[in-house]
Amino acid sequence: MKTSSNYDRMHTDDVLFVRLLFTSVMASVDFKDNLLGISWVDSGWVPILNPGNVLDYFSERSNPFYDRTCNNEVVKMQRLTLEHLNQMVGVEYILLHAQEPILYIIRKQQRQSPTQDIPLADYYIIAGVVYQAPDLGTVISSRALSAVHGIQSAFDEAMSYCRYHPSKGYWWHFKDQEEREKNKPKTKKKEEASSLFQRHRVDTLLLDLRSKFPPTFYQPKPGEKPIPVEVKKEPEPPAEAVKQEEREPATKSSAPAPPSKPPPEKRARLQ
Repeated sequence: MKTSSNYDRMHTDDVLFVRLLFTSVMASVDFKDNLLGISWVDSGWVPILNPGNVLDYFSERSNPFYDRTCNNEVVKMQRLTLEHLNQMVGVEYILLHAQEPILYIIRKQQRQSPTQDIPLADYYIIAGVVYQAPDLGTVISSRALSAVHGIQSAFDEAMSYCRYHPSKGYWWHFKDQEEREKNKPKTKKKEEASSLFQRHRVDTLLLDLRSKFPPTFYQPKPGEKPIPVEVKKEPEPPAEAVKQEEREPATKSSAPAPPSKPPPEKRARLQ
């Protein structure tokens, strides 16, 4: 019982840790001001986009990525050139990179002096569609959120298959596996025919057993009462005849054997 309580405690701590991590990651992501999941496009500008008018295209009023309190709006209202942005202080937009006619990168930065600025965000325009490039913190938060969500789903799935009983302890109960085994088509095993050697050997054994143990009943027709079989026994010879046969070999062995004739002597021939 101690091991089971320790297991419960460890399992509960792991689940609480994953949930706290999931909550902290979710709290770090601000969904209200998050513009990473949206895009913007004005189809009327797409055919005529070039490095000279891409900032005017980005400064459209319907563009949710554009801040209307920036220095670009002040320059536009005063009908000044973009070179005057270096002499101002505040938020501004510049064209960072251009790869005609498909790709344009615009940077939002905080101007502090003519030689010092702090990047705030980057936006890329692909085929006229504007997207916000994610920063490093957002990328790490997104990856951590995906990982924690997968771990949480794995814990929930594992807990649904876990069972416990005081007498048995812990075990896994998978319902899908039982259903798959039930739905599997049962393949009948083909019975292999016996070989000639096997049939011959079985017949020999059956005949041997029948000769040693003859049947005592036989049934003429199915459903009829079995009839006992009369087994004819050979008549045993009387005991006196057996004793006489035993005595005859004894008398024959006690009688003296006839003397054997010696071989003829060899005589010398006379010349």
